[in-house]
Amino acid sequence: QMFAAEENVDFRIHVENQTRARDDVSRKQLRLYQLYSRTSGKHIQVLGRRISAKGEDGDKYAQLLVETDTFGSQVRIKGKETDFYLCMNRKGKLVGKPDGTSKECVFIEKVLENNYTALMSAKYSGWYVGFTKKGRPRKGPKTRENQQDVHFMKRYPKGQMEIQKPFKYTTVTKRTKRIRPTNPS
Repeated sequence: QMFAAEENVDFRIHVENQTRARDDVSRKQLRLYQLYSRTSGKHIQVLGRRISAKGEDGDKYAQLLVETDTFGSQVRIKGKETDFYLCMNRKGKLVGKPDGTSKECVFIEKVLENNYTALMSAKYSGWYVGFTKKGRPRKGPKTRENQQDVHFMKRYPKGQMEIQKPFKYTTVTKRTKRIRPTNPS
């Protein structure tokens, strides 16, 4: 029995399914930064159950712990000061929850062409985290990816630049010989 390999195999569906599934094998990555709202000109704050975009640079409520949830770009956002997660309920309202295990608290990070980031709800596809000019949250069903209300810029808290280790180059001086298996005869 021989299996014929298909020539035009499309792996996109498989990759999409793997991206959506939770990944317990990979190490979760935790980053600390602020999300600057393009419309309000301030930072997102998690004030317990209330969410706003009125935070100043370096504000303790504007510091967010962002943890990656899967192999893809799914993240959970938690306020460092309050320990409440940024979530979107079934009505599309942004709320803070003490327990971030539900799918309502998972967002898909989308880096847009203009280098801003949009956060789409993983549970409610097409609903985005968005804020008005006054810093009030917009309901998910009223948001679209191309609106400025859903555009955010990641910024490190005042005085905290991410420390990156310098990249070390390795030099190869001579080519290694390939070891050929010996025939046991």
